[in-house]
Amino acid sequence: MRILLIEDDTVLGAAVRDQIAGDGQSVDWVTRLDAAGDAMAGAAYDLLLLDLMLPDGRGIGFLKALRARGDVTPVIILTALDQVSDRIEGLNAGADDYLVKPFDLSELSARIGSVARRYSGNPNPIISHGPLDIDLAARSIRVQGKPVPLTAREWALFEAFLSRPGQLLSKAQLEEKLYAFDTEVESNTIEVHVSRLRKKLGPQVIETERGMGYRLGKP
Repeated sequence: MRILLIEDDTVLGAAVRDQIAGDGQSVDWVTRLDAAGDAMAGAAYDLLLLDLMLPDGRGIGFLKALRARGDVTPVIILTALDQVSDRIEGLNAGADDYLVKPFDLSELSARIGSVARRYSGNPNPIISHGPLDIDLAARSIRVQGKPVPLTAREWALFEAFLSRPGQLLSKAQLEEKLYAFDTEVESNTIEVHVSRLRKKLGPQVIETERGMGYRLGKP
């Protein structure tokens, strides 16, 4: 997934950014709402992590404006505002989840995964794909009953295919899901990760359409 973090607390922002990157996801971090608007104009995000109190305004207004123009990007609010009325306001404005600071970073990862599964149309964290038994919550895979370890990047890439079964994804789309704006990406990075996934999970797990991109193989 590609995630936009909108948070002006530099200590918390760095910790959240590192947590998301450690999970193998792409994250762009901005500290103002105007910068968030610019980022969203230039990239397609799978999820927003939104603070409510920012230097140039309130996150609630930003969220309401998103929903008013039909933007359905999932949003998790991250805030120190812990009153029930604040949570109700956030959820009614269109947030998908609400996490009160301070929070455990592992819980944030779990909530990100939960929201992503709901939007992919399969909230069940346990799925099967041919000989693969996949636990989305635990980020683990078994091939014919045997556990197969994946790196964070390999998992994030495989998860991108799982979330769009049958859909052809270009190399550029996959790079956008895995890497932030300021990350240098080697020209063959996606090919290398796809090759490793095939070695670990089976040669048919990802199909190549030459010159076009990749898709999840049929079960």
